[in-house]
Amino acid sequence: METQANVLFEVAFEVCNKVGGIYAVLESKAARMVELYKKNYFAIGPYYPERAILETIKQKPPKFCEKIFSSLNKNGINCHYRKWLIQGNPNVILVEFDSLLEKVNDIKKEFWKEYKIDSWGTKFDFDEPIAWSTAAGMLIEKLLPCFENKNIVAHFHEWLSGGALLYLKDKLPTVFTTHATMLGRTIAGCKEDLYKEVNDAIYNNMNLNPKRPYEYGVQAKHQMEKVCAENCTIFSTTSEITAKEANYILGKRPDVILPNGLDIDRFPTMEEFALLHRKYREKIKHFLSAFFNPYYKTELWDAMIFFTSGRYEFRNKGYDIFIEALGKVNERMKKEKIKRNAFVFFFVPRGDIRENIEIMESIQLYDDIREAVKDELPWIEEMTLDLFAKGKMPKMKVLFRKEFLEECKRKIAAFKRKGNPPLSAYVIDENDLIVNAFKKNGLLNRIDDKVKVIFYPSYLSTTDRLLGLNYEQAVQGSHLGVFPSYYEPWGYTPLECAANGVLSITSDFAGFGIFIKQNSDQSKKPGIIVLERDGKTRKEIIEKLYEILWNDVTMSRKERVPKKAKAKDLASLADWKILIKSYVQAHNMALERFKK
Repeated sequence: METQANVLFEVAFEVCNKVGGIYAVLESKAARMVELYKKNYFAIGPYYPERAILETIKQKPPKFCEKIFSSLNKNGINCHYRKWLIQGNPNVILVEFDSLLEKVNDIKKEFWKEYKIDSWGTKFDFDEPIAWSTAAGMLIEKLLPCFENKNIVAHFHEWLSGGALLYLKDKLPTVFTTHATMLGRTIAGCKEDLYKEVNDAIYNNMNLNPKRPYEYGVQAKHQMEKVCAENCTIFSTTSEITAKEANYILGKRPDVILPNGLDIDRFPTMEEFALLHRKYREKIKHFLSAFFNPYYKTELWDAMIFFTSGRYEFRNKGYDIFIEALGKVNERMKKEKIKRNAFVFFFVPRGDIRENIEIMESIQLYDDIREAVKDELPWIEEMTLDLFAKGKMPKMKVLFRKEFLEECKRKIAAFKRKGNPPLSAYVIDENDLIVNAFKKNGLLNRIDDKVKVIFYPSYLSTTDRLLGLNYEQAVQGSHLGVFPSYYEPWGYTPLECAANGVLSITSDFAGFGIFIKQNSDQSKKPGIIVLERDGKTRKEIIEKLYEILWNDVTMSRKERVPKKAKAKDLASLADWKILIKSYVQAHNMALERFKK
């Protein structure tokens, strides 16, 4: 599909500012946007100096920008022209908004007068995006005359960019994308049956009660979202399930669906993945050895490594049913005397955590033992070869020097701990929902437990002092990613697993899950399994997830390898090479409708 637009401004609070999943959307498709719009693609985001240094490189602004930047600077709005250090190296303009933050009450007053957006008493989480996006709108307005006789479109992501969209109303064609509705996410997180409410309302042709967002204190964000949907040229969302939700929550059916994709070419081939999997699997096993072996002997040679990850939304992300299903798997593994252990990580960041000194000491001691063994290997190799050459079989007393064995004995003695391994890799609040769910379901990391759990409430990084892997490396070292979400407008995590050749589980309440269900034969249990949640009772859902997990726990390597290849094939269906056409369609639609 050919682009009718010559210039595209893409406005999002997550441009060069990683907060959630929208960053992944922008970052992964940037190269395709640059291919389409060349030097006239501009991503506009907020300026945070500490993040800009890491994410971008400073560039001299084009001449037409210099005068505009100078003019805005006089009003206290500083603009930074940079290149984003990602595939495609797109132009980015990062906007400082402190001066408008001082005037945010005036901005909110105008929104109340014009659109009845009730932002009385809002705090920084509403005020900052509104101040920034209004400044972004002022920037785009001044840039428009620089592209005279050009077809210009502005694309806005989420309510956080709403200030810009409303500031530019009727001045150029606009596309607004809501990746999830604010109220829908909140309702789902409060253990209410969102989908029943949505389906009943659509069936009975009912509108949302305007008092509803006030019950949850999200009225300002909801109203901004609703007003953006009503006042954009083209309204869009990421999946059919979110389109239905938006139709009820925002009172408007999206004009177009924009599925999220990945740049599949950036991911390893299956041959490369095999090497990476072995490398990072061993690093994870080193961590597990340091975590569990101080307390009791733990078999790791045939271990399965599962994980889940995402926001700390206990029900929305499906952590509740995952933990219950794991409890059932654990009991069956013990009953059937399965030798293999399954280690399950919950990579779910939360605040108010502290490093666990005991775990840090165990890791240090484990590393000391490894280094001592490495230092001794040349001697062991030399003695082994010498004995074989003499026709003798090696004996321990000959291979291992007395000094080495005594040193190791001292370190092993310091390595040993009493009790059971902790359930969390960090010190956390004793009332934590995830840890309490572990306890309730018998996942206590006892010596006889075959499913062993590790809550990892910190962002993964190669520089952390525990696992020492970033998220992608942790994925590549694992065997299965589990994402049985209740509320997931799209869901990048199972797609990222599949792109890396890792098996995954998603659900039919996730946009990506529905996408895969429509494009695969689930009866053949492909590399991405879609858990059926829609129309099922909680008991039925947990039982089905338990069956899927049991199949994965007992699966042989011979069975697993072709499923990995199938997962990779399914991921290619969500390549931006294919899905970017939906964005082009939205931009073209905006131009055509605006002209009318």
